[in-house]
Amino acid sequence: MSEVKVNKISPRTNCGTVQLGDSGDTITIPAGATITNNGTAAGFGATGAASWDTTVKTTGFTAVSGVGYFVNTTSGAITVTLPASPDAGAVVAVKDYANTFDTNNVTLARNGSNIGGQAVDATLSTEGLAVTLVFVDSTQGWLVTDNGTQDTAPTSKYVTATGGTITCCGDYRIHTFTGPGTFCVSCAGNPTGSTLVDYMVIAGGGSGGYTASGGGGAGGYRESSGAASGCYSASPLGACVSALPVSVQSYTVTVGAGGAVASSNPDRGNNGSNSTFSSITSTGGGGGSGGSGPGAGTTANAGGSGGGGGGGNSNTTIAPGGAGNTPPVSPSQGNPGGTTAVPAGPPAFAGSGGGGAGGAGTAGSSSSAGNGGSGTTSAIGGSGVSRAGGGGASSDTCNPTAGVGGSGGGGNGGIASGRTVTAGDINTGSGGGGAVYNDASAKTGGSGIVIIRYKFRN
Repeated sequence: MSEVKVNKISPRTNCGTVQLGDSGDTITIPAGATITNNGTAAGFGATGAASWDTTVKTTGFTAVSGVGYFVNTTSGAITVTLPASPDAGAVVAVKDYANTFDTNNVTLARNGSNIGGQAVDATLSTEGLAVTLVFVDSTQGWLVTDNGTQDTAPTSKYVTATGGTITCCGDYRIHTFTGPGTFCVSCAGNPTGSTLVDYMVIAGGGSGGYTASGGGGAGGYRESSGAASGCYSASPLGACVSALPVSVQSYTVTVGAGGAVASSNPDRGNNGSNSTFSSITSTGGGGGSGGSGPGAGTTANAGGSGGGGGGGNSNTTIAPGGAGNTPPVSPSQGNPGGTTAVPAGPPAFAGSGGGGAGGAGTAGSSSSAGNGGSGTTSAIGGSGVSRAGGGGASSDTCNPTAGVGGSGGGGNGGIASGRTVTAGDINTGSGGGGAVYNDASAKTGGSGIVIIRYKFRN
């Protein structure tokens, strides 16, 4: 036995028809009995709903009234033939199974009946579309009573991309570029998943100068706040910087080379090259200035961080450091190199350190060369790493202490007694160390790096 709840049941019948009476009464229907609606009472006509067939259709077919179909057009367009000679209230529904109706359409063949009052077939060409049709009469034929796309009940989509060396940290994916490459986005995500990427873009560091010289400045350091990809202890430089939105396209990534060595006495060092990603450009670090002789007192090169001023002699009163954050961006991409103040008395050949991402270079003095400015630590790559330190300056016979490279990979300066000059560490954007008068091998700046991070799952 089956039980059907009805609104009302009357104690009387009329021509074999059961009348409805009080709410909550129950009609008991014998097994195998059929209920037929011979009238038009509300609640007993077609409801516009379909019972869905979960066997996915991949080829053309003729629909049956009362059934909804999941149609997969991945392999090509499909024709769905509507029922022939349908009764009023017939229902057919179709859903885009693989979100491919925009690429391979579905044709609704009318099969002798009008669709929307016209004697023409219909085409379904919207990605993710679901549509329900009800047959009304011979004039209008099949009318759409309900339609929508999957976007009305969105699921989370996440940024998906390739390029560089890919690693993961929890729910976040990290792309590291140590050389030129392409960041290819195949899915831009949606607001319930992810739509933004965080970044760190460091340019190549400048090289140190030649002869009692200043250290090279670090490459420009630009980083977003980490809001798009979880807190990773972003550097103070990126504390107020928004992440970048991405779209489905290819983004060229440029990783700047370190500045080449100074070629002759008393040349300044050379600037590093820029690094770029999307709308972000970090500027190469400035080269350190030369020391004694005709180059004494010349201003070091400006850059992401500036190069350090060179050593001087009794004919020179100042050797300025190069300006940092050139061209200017906010927050600042770097700091100035140290400025060497030269006394009017005995020769003073100690240079100043190059600027770093985390601090300015130290000024040289009559007793010691200046140290490179400090770098900055970030865990955007999954663990804390310091990068973009300034290069240490060199000294001469009168000054026994050479400058030390800044934290994050800055190169060390040299001294006449034989301390070896070192380059900025590769893929840190750090400045190279300054050379002494009897060491022609002033050192290159370190190459830059680009890191991109985003959420790829929940």
